Amino acid sequence: MFKRISLLNNRGFLQKKDNFNRGFLFSPLLIIPLFLVIISGLLIKSIQGEFLVSNYLGHILTGFLGYFLAFFISYIPLERIRKYVVRFYLCTLIALLLIYFFGISVSGAQRWLNLGIFSFQPSEVAKLSTVLTLALVLDKKIILKIRDLVLPLLVVVVPWLLIFLQPDLGTSLVLIVLTGVMLYWSQMPIEWILILVFCLITSILYLTLPILLIFWIPFIGYLAYRSKKKIIFPTIAISFHLLVAKLTPILWQYGLKEYQKDRLVLFLDPNRDPLGGGYHLIQSQIAIGSGGLFGTGLLRGKLTNLQFIPEQHTDFIFSALGEELGFVGCIIVLFLFFFLIKKLINTATIARTNFESLIVIGIASTFLFQIIINLFMTIGLGPVTGIPLPFMSYGRTSLVTNFISVGFVLSVLKRSRSLRS
Repeated sequence: MFKRISLLNNRGFLQKKDNFNRGFLFSPLLIIPLFLVIISGLLIKSIQGEFLVSNYLGHILTGFLGYFLAFFISYIPLERIRKYVVRFYLCTLIALLLIYFFGISVSGAQRWLNLGIFSFQPSEVAKLSTVLTLALVLDKKIILKIRDLVLPLLVVVVPWLLIFLQPDLGTSLVLIVLTGVMLYWSQMPIEWILILVFCLITSILYLTLPILLIFWIPFIGYLAYRSKKKIIFPTIAISFHLLVAKLTPILWQYGLKEYQKDRLVLFLDPNRDPLGGGYHLIQSQIAIGSGGLFGTGLLRGKLTNLQFIPEQHTDFIFSALGEELGFVGCIIVLFLFFFLIKKLINTATIARTNFESLIVIGIASTFLFQIIINLFMTIGLGPVTGIPLPFMSYGRTSLVTNFISVGFVLSVLKRSRSLRS
């Protein structure tokens, strides 16, 4: 592997000043994800037992593949991938379109493409391609006027629609959050970002307490007026939110499947349907609570071994962690996630270029949002959205994409260190 890196360096693709320090193989940015993969691999073995050994081994082997792939990518300066970003983005859109014609449907959602020896989930790759393309756009243009938002939002809206209609509510939410964070990082006025993010609150109010829109919509106008002391901007902001309110019932009726509607409602009271939509949440809370302080031990969780939670090895892997490693194990994993996110944010602040900084903060926001929503989901504080826990939930496409993202971050970190030295 190291000979191949040297060969690429001689051809001028890699950064010539790199000393190919193998010490980066033991960087926390690589070791922490690999440790999480190994722990989750053992949990998957506990969940599925001996009759599905391939998932347990496949998860760990994919993790090691991603580990070395990330190390290799760290030698590629991100500035040299600029010309490939748009092509990567377009290829992702084509893959998302192919889902509607050749996609595999699982549990009512059509999200996978069958490539023969393995299946491929384009929406996971779309997170990374959207981050890269949005960073490219925001790096070239400072957002000072409303029309400056057209291209960045277009970059996000196209994959968002293709993903939302699969349907994949979880990934579509991830795209919204990473867009807001990257816009903020590019020094867009905070009021503008709030106006965009508050569209979600407008939709919720319209469905639950529409009378409150009488006070909410004027507040949106006030935010818009604070950012620009011109009457036209509040008018546009208010009109936009009224449009969102009118479109909300249409998206609710035709954009979401019945099981997704149940998930969004039942998390408030899962006991309303304990054997249906609320079953996952109830069993997950029972599993985590039964773990106590130190857990039952790896491979010894009764609820996990007996498969009380459907698809526990994917979205509900944290419930298996809580049962078998207890409160202490959960705290250790949360600390590792915290340290990883902190390292990503620190790297974004010391990046040499705005393009690199935007990519790293986009990756950090993607990881952080997925971690928070998945944890809230498994402990009953949020609805079941199908958002995986990074590096722990089973899914080869997601796992490889996450390691590629870490490789990009390592590349930025190495270049920033070489600049300081």
